[in-house]
Amino acid sequence: MKQTTLDDPDVLLMEHPVYPVHRIVTPHHGQPGKGNAFRTIFKIASALNAKACAVVDSDLRSITPEWIELLVEPVLFHDYDFVAPYYQRHKYDGTITNAIVYPFTRALYGRRIRQPIGGDFGFSGKLGQHYLQKRVYDTDVARFGIDIWMTTTAMADGFKVCQSFLGAKIHKPKDPGADLSEMLAQVIGTVFLLMEVHQPVWSEVTGSEAVKEFGFRFEVGLEPIRVNLERMVDSFQQGLSNLGPIWRKMLSPDLMAQLEDAASRHVVDFHLPDAAWVKIVYDFALAYRHRVMTRTHILKSLTPLYLGWITSFVNQTMDSDAGDVEEKLEALCQEFERQKTYLLVNWDRESKR
Repeated sequence: MKQTTLDDPDVLLMEHPVYPVHRIVTPHHGQPGKGNAFRTIFKIASALNAKACAVVDSDLRSITPEWIELLVEPVLFHDYDFVAPYYQRHKYDGTITNAIVYPFTRALYGRRIRQPIGGDFGFSGKLGQHYLQKRVYDTDVARFGIDIWMTTTAMADGFKVCQSFLGAKIHKPKDPGADLSEMLAQVIGTVFLLMEVHQPVWSEVTGSEAVKEFGFRFEVGLEPIRVNLERMVDSFQQGLSNLGPIWRKMLSPDLMAQLEDAASRHVVDFHLPDAAWVKIVYDFALAYRHRVMTRTHILKSLTPLYLGWITSFVNQTMDSDAGDVEEKLEALCQEFERQKTYLLVNWDRESKR
């Protein structure tokens, strides 16, 4: 190559070393679930003394090379320990996040991490080591609950958190009316369990504040998500019929009256007020805390109520653009923050229902 001659003297040739990229492939043993796969990643990161690590969901169709940079740069160059994703999503994608997980965790821990169960995170080697010391990998947390566990642990244990805007999240779509009962129960069960662990932290938090955001927001194209309102209302009505005695052990007569009124309405007129929904979520959290019945029954019986709020949300936002939808979700978040006092007052008070 050194003997090569060129006709164009303006061409500049350079030589540089090529460093090989190593790939580690390892089989997974033990209890199945995303959480135990993460445990393996934490172990590998620790063995390699990694400064930063990024993990992404396996069903993504919108990932770009920039995602990795946005997930690890805040760790490598800005001293952050945890980087949550921030996407533009279809208004009916991520309904568990929108209905419960984002507004609830925001009210509890006071940090506005918009996608706390997004599935795509960056974290420091120090935080990875911290995760590795926790004894959660033989529990339900190690399945659908691992994402919210990682986010909450980072916030509650004092690590420096931020979020990066990644653009669109396009993946295998989930109809909000489909059977998400198992996923909902495990995610919300983890949220409720972590409330008990971190009660000294969240009980001192009032209001919420934004976290540092990296990346530039831009408009993206999103794939539509079809929503079956009739199926969700039918599930709500069946829930009221079959689970009414269980709900009455956790919810006030006033709330039950509002649920009965909602169930009597036609699909297009179905409405469940935000204030009632927030009170329902807090009452379920308190029922879980005080073990008014088996915790599995508590979590499973939440599904029809969740579907009811989603139906109401869809009815109110069917013709809304992304900005209007975010304003509605912001109002829901503020309602969670306003009613937090109710949660605090009743946290150590045995239920009388």
